[in-house]
Amino acid sequence: MTAKPIYRRVLLKASGEALMGAQGFGIDVSVVDQIASDIVDARNLGVEVGVVIGGGNIFRGVAVASKGGDRVTGDHMGMLGTVINSLALRTSLVKLGIDTVVLSAIAMPELCEGFSQRQATAYMNAGKVVIFAGGTGNPFFTTDSAAALRAAEIGADALFKGTQVDGVYSADPKLDPNAVRYERISHDQVLKQGLSIMDTAAIALARENHIPIIVFSIHEKGGFGEILTGGGRCTVVADA
Repeated sequence: MTAKPIYRRVLLKASGEALMGAQGFGIDVSVVDQIASDIVDARNLGVEVGVVIGGGNIFRGVAVASKGGDRVTGDHMGMLGTVINSLALRTSLVKLGIDTVVLSAIAMPELCEGFSQRQATAYMNAGKVVIFAGGTGNPFFTTDSAAALRAAEIGADALFKGTQVDGVYSADPKLDPNAVRYERISHDQVLKQGLSIMDTAAIALARENHIPIIVFSIHEKGGFGEILTGGGRCTVVADA
């Protein structure tokens, strides 16, 4: 008997860097295929899935600003990177027979549909996987903020943050062997301790809308489905 999922509708946030795999740049198709497979596992449990992917594997707007360039233009370039990644994930999902639509916050009708909350909800109600591209459509906002915003707009029960590590730690576990891993922590504690799992705007938005954030390793094959049914290894960020 298949375990019953804890959540009915979720938003999965994956970093662009995760798509690089072992490469230093770009998209490792095998990694995208694995993420797509994990999404299929979630759908097989009856969970509705929306997705936001960053663009850091292709371009980071802050890199332009740090070298004296225009931050707004840099962020727009980063948004285009998220569209490329979103199209790649859609391709992998379609290969697996999953009906998937990409909605972009920046109009580019030749490539994908424009975002509207009404259309996104309708697609999810119809059982499609919806990938939200283009961030929020505004400069100075990260794709973490976009993920929290879209999670609130679609009425997600949880925001899943796929990272390079298996949860939230008191410090970077790759740099500090004494870093403590949390099983559960509140949004307020994350903000007060300055834990860099997502930017502060994203954490605050999730807190205000009572959306738990589930932090897990995006590289753990099958981990997404396990956590959805109460297993797996993760940290839950939620109100006490």
